[in-house]
Amino acid sequence: MNKAAIFLTKYSRSAASSRYRTYQYLPWLEKEGIHCEVSPLFDDAYLANKYRNGRGSKLDLLRALLRRLGMIPRAYRYNLVVIEYELLPYFPALFERLLGWMGCRYIVDYDDALFHQYDQHHNPLLRKLLGKKIATVMRLAETVVVGNSYLADYAGQAGSKRVEIIPTVIDLDRYPVAAEANIDDIYTIGWIGSPTSAKYLQAIAPALAEVCRNNSACVRLIGSGPVDLPGVDVELLPWSEEKEVELMRTFDVGIMPLPDEPWAQGKCGFKLIQYMAAGIPVVATPVGVNAEIVEQSVNGFHATDHLSWMHALNALRDDHEHRLCMGRSGREKIESHYCLQVTESRLVSLLKNVANSDLN
Repeated sequence: MNKAAIFLTKYSRSAASSRYRTYQYLPWLEKEGIHCEVSPLFDDAYLANKYRNGRGSKLDLLRALLRRLGMIPRAYRYNLVVIEYELLPYFPALFERLLGWMGCRYIVDYDDALFHQYDQHHNPLLRKLLGKKIATVMRLAETVVVGNSYLADYAGQAGSKRVEIIPTVIDLDRYPVAAEANIDDIYTIGWIGSPTSAKYLQAIAPALAEVCRNNSACVRLIGSGPVDLPGVDVELLPWSEEKEVELMRTFDVGIMPLPDEPWAQGKCGFKLIQYMAAGIPVVATPVGVNAEIVEQSVNGFHATDHLSWMHALNALRDDHEHRLCMGRSGREKIESHYCLQVTESRLVSLLKNVANSDLN
């Protein structure tokens, strides 16, 4: 048997969830003597079509299905199988059970409340058939790794054997301390993400319009695609892994609005972690883990309605020194809690432990 682990991710490196929960750990794991292979369910073509058209093509889906079905029988060759979310979306947990029948130990990893994709689906038949699927996947796993306490609570209620919280983090080597603060003439409110999460910006569009009135501020969006924010001076920038840190450093403040709903409760606050790593103060809806990451008036502000969003953004616009102080506090928090340099040893230890030290 190979001394190796196979990571069955949902996406390729192009998607943030797979990139930060799996791919960025690979060099560290290899350095520890753990040979890693990655087999994504969906490839770059699927993701490009999803962001462009709202869904992947039927051919993309067929390729993904065949790719994953071809990988499952090979899983027994590895000491450990690590699954991102589930083996196949919208299929029962039969294939996860199959891994158990094959004698494969597996870890399953979540940075989103994927269970709500099923138990709150608008189709009652799908809710009935798959509403408890993720609970089953978690219960069958040797260990469930999650990004926050909301996900951990669900895993515990599902009867998981072991639950570990490892937040989604950045690599400090990609976020060196900036030599100087952003000195643009205009106050820049920034956001980074994908077209699927850009919809959350619409809820604070009126507040953004007020803050940007009379050209007193602008909004810079990275990776959002086209967004309709009436009355807001918006600059749309394409995302790239190579330039994301450089672009974020042009922000004076980073924002993360969220609705107060179950799906958002499962979010891991990663935008905030990126902003803070870049030394930028933040304003966020205190939903789920956001309330833990953002310390009110220390590294940012909580905002829950139109007035609080306006107050927070205006306060940061008008006090340059406070922005700098908050940015430094945020960076310190990332260095102590939310970086790869802190979490990689925990993941290595977990993998070796689950595999009964066979990976040593």
